[in-house]
Amino acid sequence: MSPLSPLNPMHTPTLSALRLAPFHLDDAGIAWVEGLLRTLSTEDKVRQLFNLACHGDDPATIDRLAGLRVGGVTRFAGTDLATSWQATRALLERCEIPPLISGDIEGGAIGIPFGTSLPNQLGLAATGSTALAEEAVTVLAREARALGYNWTFTPVVDINAAFRSAIVATRSYGSDPATILEQARVNVRTFQRHGIAATAKHWPGEGFDDRDQHLVTTINPLSPADWHARYGRIYRELIDDGLMTVMSAHIALPAYAQAHGESGLETCRPACVSRLLNETLLRGELGFNGLIVSDACAMAGLGSWADRATFAPEVIANGCDVFLFPAPFEVDFAHVMRALSDGRLSEARIEQAVTRVLGLKAALGLHRMTLDERLPPLEQARATVRRTEHVEVEARVAGASVTKVKDVRGTLPLSLDTHRRIVVLTDPARDGFAGQPPMPLTLPDQLRERGFEVRAFDPANPPTPADTDLVLYLLAQESLLVQSHIYLDWARVHGDWRLGMRRFWHDIPTVLVSFGQPYYLYDAPRMPCVVNAYTAARPVQDAVLRRLLGEEPYTGISPVDAFCGLPDAAY
Repeated sequence: MSPLSPLNPMHTPTLSALRLAPFHLDDAGIAWVEGLLRTLSTEDKVRQLFNLACHGDDPATIDRLAGLRVGGVTRFAGTDLATSWQATRALLERCEIPPLISGDIEGGAIGIPFGTSLPNQLGLAATGSTALAEEAVTVLAREARALGYNWTFTPVVDINAAFRSAIVATRSYGSDPATILEQARVNVRTFQRHGIAATAKHWPGEGFDDRDQHLVTTINPLSPADWHARYGRIYRELIDDGLMTVMSAHIALPAYAQAHGESGLETCRPACVSRLLNETLLRGELGFNGLIVSDACAMAGLGSWADRATFAPEVIANGCDVFLFPAPFEVDFAHVMRALSDGRLSEARIEQAVTRVLGLKAALGLHRMTLDERLPPLEQARATVRRTEHVEVEARVAGASVTKVKDVRGTLPLSLDTHRRIVVLTDPARDGFAGQPPMPLTLPDQLRERGFEVRAFDPANPPTPADTDLVLYLLAQESLLVQSHIYLDWARVHGDWRLGMRRFWHDIPTVLVSFGQPYYLYDAPRMPCVVNAYTAARPVQDAVLRRLLGEEPYTGISPVDAFCGLPDAAY
C-alpha cells in the first residue's frame, strides 16, 4: 500500500478506517463504537487510552483498578488458577465498558505461572518446526482465553544481532529475519484465530544495541535501506497478514530521522514519542491501520529522555493510541488532561486514539459477548489449563528444542560407569520474571534419582580427578528485565575471585548446560561440551536429562550463532 493510497490510515477518517483491516467492523460494530464516542465525556475517553498493570490477585487492587474506568489491564497472574480467575472475574464485573485484558504470553519464564510450561520464543525457533510452534502457541492461546485474556504482547520480532543483548536473546526467534518472520506469522495467526489480538514488538526493532531499553533509550543503527530489508520486511508482511497491534518502544532510529531532516539529539527520540516513527513510517510507509500501544512508560528508556509531565502527553500526541503502565495512573492522567487544556494535545488526537481502542474491542467481539464468553466459567478454565493434550504438546516441544552445540571430546552420553561423581556449579544470582522466583533447577535431583552422586561446588574444596568424574555447569538465566548484561560470571559461579580464573576441563570431563542465554561460549570458548536448552521449565529439564543420558537424540537447531563468531569456540 503506497503512502498516497485512499485507504491509507494516514488519510482515512478513523471511524471509517475501522471497516478496513485489521478491524473489519460491520455496521453493528461501527454503531457500538460510534454510540460510545457520542456519550463518553472527554475525561472518560482519555481513561480508555490507559492500560494499567495488575500484579497478583489482591481484591483491593482489583477494586481500585476497576474504579479507574481505564481501557485495559495487563494481568500478571498469581500462582493459583482459581484465585487468578476470581480476580479477573471481579474486574470484568465492575467494568461498564469491556476492558482489554493483556499479558506477555511469551512462554519460558514469561507467562502464566500455573499454565502449561512451553519454551520461550528462542526455544520454539530451535525446534526448526512451524508445525510444533503452532501446537505450542495454540496451547498458550487456549489457556489464555480460558483465563480471560484478549490481547497478547507477542510476538517479539527483534533480531538477535548483538549477542550481548540481555533483553533480546531468549525472547527473540533468533538472528535470521526469515525465521523470525516465519515464526511470528504462526504466533499472530494462532492467537488471533483464538480471539486474542497479537502485538508485534518492539517497534522499530531491537537487537543491534546490546543494552536494555528498560535501563536506557536504545539505538537501532541501521540505514533506512537496511532497516526496510530487515525489520521493515517483518512488520510489513505481518501487517499484510492482519496484525492487530504494534508496541512502540523506547528505541530510536537515528538514520531514518536524519533522512527526514532531523538533527542532533532529536534523531535519538524514542519511538513511543516519535510522530515520525509512528505516523510517517509505521502508518504512512507501512500502511498500518491497527492500534499502537506504547511500551511500559515506567521504563528508563523513556524516563531518561524526558520528565513525565513532558512525555506523558507526547506518548498520545505522537501516535500511540494506548499509554502502557502509567506510574502512577493519577499522575500521568493529570499530565495528559493538563496538556489537553493548554493545547499541547488536541481533542482530535484523543478522538482518533479512543476510536482505535474501542475499535479493537469491537473487532474482538467484546461488545457482543456475555461475561461468560469473555471469561469462561471456572470449571471450564480448570478443564482447559494443563489438560492432557496440552501436557503432551509440552513434552514434545520441550524435547525438540534441546540443542547440542558442541561435544569435542565425546563426553556425552553420561554414564554411571564413567561419570558417577558429579560436581554441579550454578549462578546463585539468577532472576525470575517480574519479581517471581526463578524456576527451580531439578536436574541435579533427577541425576541423583538415576544413581549419580551429585554434590554442589564447594569453593573450599574444588573438584579434583581423585574425587570427581564430571564438572557440570547448569546456568539458567533467560532474557528478562533490567539485567543489563547476561554472562558467565566466573568469580560468582566459582564463589571466589581467585577461583574465577580456574578451569577444570583439562583434568576433569566438563559439560555446560544453559537453560537460558545461548551465548555462554563467548565467556568460555574452550568449554568442551555445551548444550543449549533456552528455558528451565521442568519439561525441558526432563528432556535434557534423557538426552544427557543418551536415551533420546538431540534434534534442536540453534537459531543463533552460539559460537559468537569466535575462531576458537568450535574447538
